Amino acid sequence: MSDFAKCRNGLGALRVWLFCGLFGFSAAAEAGPAEIILPGDHAYPESVTSTADGTLYAGSFAAGGIVRIAPGASQAQVWIKPGAFGTRSILGVFADEKSGMLWACSNDLSGRGVPGPSTVPGSWLKGFDLKTGAGKISARFPGKKNFCNDIAVGKDGSVYVTNSLQPQILKLDQATQTLNVWKSDPLFNPPANGSGLDGLAFSADGDLYVDTFNDAKLFRIDIKDGKPGAINRIESSQPLGLTDALRPLGGDAFLLVEGVGKLDRVLFDGNEATVETLKDGLNGPTSVTQVGDTLWVSEGQLKHLFEADPKPELPFRLVAVTMPKP
Repeated sequence: MSDFAKCRNGLGALRVWLFCGLFGFSAAAEAGPAEIILPGDHAYPESVTSTADGTLYAGSFAAGGIVRIAPGASQAQVWIKPGAFGTRSILGVFADEKSGMLWACSNDLSGRGVPGPSTVPGSWLKGFDLKTGAGKISARFPGKKNFCNDIAVGKDGSVYVTNSLQPQILKLDQATQTLNVWKSDPLFNPPANGSGLDGLAFSADGDLYVDTFNDAKLFRIDIKDGKPGAINRIESSQPLGLTDALRPLGGDAFLLVEGVGKLDRVLFDGNEATVETLKDGLNGPTSVTQVGDTLWVSEGQLKHLFEADPKPELPFRLVAVTMPKP
């Protein structure tokens, strides 16, 4: 029998009130904060990731740089300073503990009215040491008109990134620090003046799932011996809008962020996807990461950078959503 059950069943009314009150307070304290405050009025977080100990990392779309949040903390601290290691606006971030790297997408968005720090042109995949924050790898996207958006790491440690302005998924050659097109297909073509490929994540069996942002489409790429095969369009059980980050939950279950304000749990089965909305009414969500039973969602509010209303709701934050039982 649990301590709480003993309290409820075996104590007198006054003792129940005292003990259970303290027990409830303790449980609430252990649950951690309901939100995490990000510094500055231009944080605009586009992505969030985490390590096994509960440390969180988030990049800034507008100001640049990467913040780190200690386990259980409610305030973020600057970890990678804006402009460090030739970075500009930071989008996707991915903590890979096996390699000891934090991967980050850096883009020059000055042409879109978001100057960001430094003057480095182009789109880049950057790799930082997870312990020290030191810059280790810097790989530029080939060609022109690129947009490094999100990152996934395969079982063999290979690093993949999406290009939102081209129908491309690229793979990193770490030895030469170069990015090569791994899969390109017209199915991934971005709409005019919009963004195409966005989130990507591997299933337990090694296939790669991807989504497109403006068109809100889901795809599975069959993989054999590390090489991409057929692309399969996935039909969802409910309409989707502005599909963004995609994160694995295990097996064929994933977390999916919709920029229209939703956090979903998605179960893929063949070419179908059952979508369950876990949280609605989020303020411009952009990404999610899981720490135990808590799902941390970044509220990017990116629309305020590009629409007539330039006033986001301050402070910027990461919001906690409790993972429901399956």
